[in-house]
Amino acid sequence: MLEINKVNKFFGGLKAVNNASMQVKEGSITGLIGPNGAGKTTLFNTIAGLYEPDDGKIILNNEDISYLKPHELFSKGVLRTFQIAHEFSTLTVLENLMMVPPNQFGEKLTYALLNNSKVKEQEERIREKAVEVINFLNLGHLTQELAGNLSGGQKKLLELGRTMMVDPKIVLLDEVGAGVNRTLLNEITDAILRLNKEKNYTFFVIEHDMDLIEKICDPVIVMAEGSVLFKGNFEEVRNNDAVIEAYLGKGITKG
Repeated sequence: MLEINKVNKFFGGLKAVNNASMQVKEGSITGLIGPNGAGKTTLFNTIAGLYEPDDGKIILNNEDISYLKPHELFSKGVLRTFQIAHEFSTLTVLENLMMVPPNQFGEKLTYALLNNSKVKEQEERIREKAVEVINFLNLGHLTQELAGNLSGGQKKLLELGRTMMVDPKIVLLDEVGAGVNRTLLNEITDAILRLNKEKNYTFFVIEHDMDLIEKICDPVIVMAEGSVLFKGNFEEVRNNDAVIEAYLGKGITKG
């Protein structure tokens, strides 16, 4: 589904992404790991249109998306979550989800003034979808809670729910486990696995929590110094000498 082909990204004299090539297969949960400074987030930002690659190509379903902007990628089903959740803090959980679908009639003055019935019909369909997402994620008790009042883990679930509002082709998850307690992390993990198995969502996941990577990701791609170091299943990654050396014993150990 997604092909990264010899992508480079420079910041002055720093080569944050160095001739990186990798693939994410449709229907997979592909992990992306590496030491701090390996270039993982820069690569995600480049895929998601926040940065433009200096060289190389990014291909989605045989279409070159290398220089598309985030809103253009959104319309093509490429969605990205962030390590720090980006919720609308003064809106409720339900309202946060209802904000997501594009091209809503209520956003257009002519429809709002002259076709109020169409606005209401579409809004009701969106509300029903949002409630479905809330129930899927077991957030029903927080439906009318302001998003700004949620815990870090609940905000991560809400971000995941926002991607579900438009049935994405691929979701880029950036450290979904960061700052999340173990109970909520288990809920997030279960939601990702269910979305993958039941709805065939494709995920590309940056994560430092190796327990989470082991549980959900196959294959796992390892980056170091901006380049791809290794690719394999978790056991192969954990037992690879080059990977262990790159981590200097931090986070990856031979089992």
